[in-house]
Amino acid sequence: MSWESTQSYYRLINQNVRQRLGGLHSASIILNSLDFASVESFQRQGDWEGAAELLVAAALRVQRGGADCLLICTNTMHKVADAVEAALDIPLLHIADATATELKGRGIDRVGLLGTAFTMEQAFYRQRLVRRGLEVITPDEDDRQTIHQVIYQELCQGQIVDSSRQEYLRIIQQLTKQGAQAVILGCTEIGLLVSQNDTEVPLLDTTVIHAHNAVQWALT
Repeated sequence: MSWESTQSYYRLINQNVRQRLGGLHSASIILNSLDFASVESFQRQGDWEGAAELLVAAALRVQRGGADCLLICTNTMHKVADAVEAALDIPLLHIADATATELKGRGIDRVGLLGTAFTMEQAFYRQRLVRRGLEVITPDEDDRQTIHQVIYQELCQGQIVDSSRQEYLRIIQQLTKQGAQAVILGCTEIGLLVSQNDTEVPLLDTTVIHAHNAVQWALT
């Protein structure tokens, strides 16, 4: 939900539409970009009711603008996805559902999960995957803290640090030693730091998957 990854969504969706339709085509998008400091404050305080109210209001503005579907462009804030979905008349395209479909399509059953501490440690995301028949592995507590800190202190502030990339790659390798067949980049900023070019371990960038799913849905 930081603007650092919002611009990735915007670029990916438009590129995908151009590839599908050709010529001068681009995506018709209603973008409601929030002040991430407000979002992070709700997260840090554990005020998920306040966070839900913020996102519901934002989602309704998008709906009133004429959108046909809604994306919450972040993994963590899908913690309040049920509240947002209940307030809407248009469908919400859930990032974990899109990711689970991609995993099952690749024949992957056991997957590592990187993301914020909320995404890795709480049930709202993991259980969505488990219900689709996936086994989810997360890093140990120290590594979860490292991942979380890099997201908020570096990636959400536009800082790409090579030593942090190496730490992430070490953690990814550790997850494969625990049996992960692939690793979910379960925070929309992580793809700014590591990519498939950095490792032989299959990576599933949720930003890419979610954006592709939106275009697929919209055009069919």
